[in-house]
Amino acid sequence: MKQIGALDLFTIGIGPSSSHTVGPMRAAFRFAHLVEGQEIDRVQVILYGSLAATGVGHGTKDALAAGLAGYTPELCDPEMVRGAFERSIESGRISILNREVPFAEENLELRSRERLSHHSNGMTFQALLAGHVVQEQTYFSVGGGFIETLGLQQEEDGTEVPYPFASAVELIQLAKANSMTIAELTYANEIAMHPKDVVDQKLKSIWEAMRNCIENGLQAEGILPGFLKVPRRAKSMTAALHRVVEDGTAVGDLTAEWLQAFAIAVNEENAAGNRVVTAPTNGAAGIIPAVAYFAHRFRGVSDEKIAFDYLLTAAAIGSLYKRNASISGAEAGCQGEVGSACSMAAAAITAVMGGTLEQIENAAEIAMEHNLGLTCDPVGGFVQLPCIERNAIAAGTAVAAMRLALMGDGVHKISLDTVIETMRQTGLDMSSKYKETSTGGLAVNVVEC
Repeated sequence: MKQIGALDLFTIGIGPSSSHTVGPMRAAFRFAHLVEGQEIDRVQVILYGSLAATGVGHGTKDALAAGLAGYTPELCDPEMVRGAFERSIESGRISILNREVPFAEENLELRSRERLSHHSNGMTFQALLAGHVVQEQTYFSVGGGFIETLGLQQEEDGTEVPYPFASAVELIQLAKANSMTIAELTYANEIAMHPKDVVDQKLKSIWEAMRNCIENGLQAEGILPGFLKVPRRAKSMTAALHRVVEDGTAVGDLTAEWLQAFAIAVNEENAAGNRVVTAPTNGAAGIIPAVAYFAHRFRGVSDEKIAFDYLLTAAAIGSLYKRNASISGAEAGCQGEVGSACSMAAAAITAVMGGTLEQIENAAEIAMEHNLGLTCDPVGGFVQLPCIERNAIAAGTAVAAMRLALMGDGVHKISLDTVIETMRQTGLDMSSKYKETSTGGLAVNVVEC
């Protein structure tokens, strides 16, 4: 398995879901290019498991239509994606790159009770001519916008990195042996996989996109999409925080409240289907940016340090979750999404606050330890309840983990590798009701109104 880098884990895309929006769009885009040049007169798409169960609320239909038309999450206009599926239904035709074929509601099948063996987020595309399938391919959206193709081995780019690691123990040992920080080690690997100027530019762009998402979310108001009619509140939170300072009623430190507002701002932008950074997923997209913005605004950490030291440290930890457990809510529950992001953010802020290698690993371990067993049960299938608030709470947990780690000497009883393995086992044991299917937990106990 190739080394997973920062540019793999952090990608600029759109909401509301990396596994249900970004992944399907990429799969549809790939299939459209697969059938390019072939004579076809219809396309059929079948969604399985979690994709079928909660895809409607996660924007999967629109993502499929946009991907088939040749759009990508990184470059598309979010406004164009919204309503793309309905426009195809209304016109009776769908775009496959530069051509159109007839399309109707029945050309998309939802098989929520059928789970393909490889992963819950399976989707099959069929291209037909005169009623016969001329091309078929099955893809899996495995979390964080990553997709895998049935029957194909994971793509390997053949690039050897100077400091390969598959565990936290190996990561720390390599960093110590080479007198490097985790960020320096990760950067060396990154520029072995990509040109240095590309890495530098993309890391800066990722942090800029995260900042823009927070700042846009703090100014936006209105009702989020869907029948739940959830009102945005980041703007009103910001106004309230400014007001208590201006009228002199503020008591004590308000940075925790600001941290929560930052996270909520991002996840409201995500829920609205706007531009966000997958970090490492969309459902958990608010945690890493919010903690970074907190460090920048209240701890004086520079933009440059966040773009490099913070993001690269977070990526190193995230790669361990992706490799050794899962970052997919459909596979591991929300511990795989919010838990991973919380752990990544805790490690990253500990690093930029001057923590040792052991303290960084300790912070990452603390953060995940207290997210073990977290279920993914979005009400109505929307990435809104409890997802938005969950990011705010996890951002606070990440900062608390940093504080605990920095107050210690890095020596601790439970290792990060142990917690990651425990998370993997917990995900396997977790009922499918609590893994992004909206068939258990809050999703069935909250009255949808």
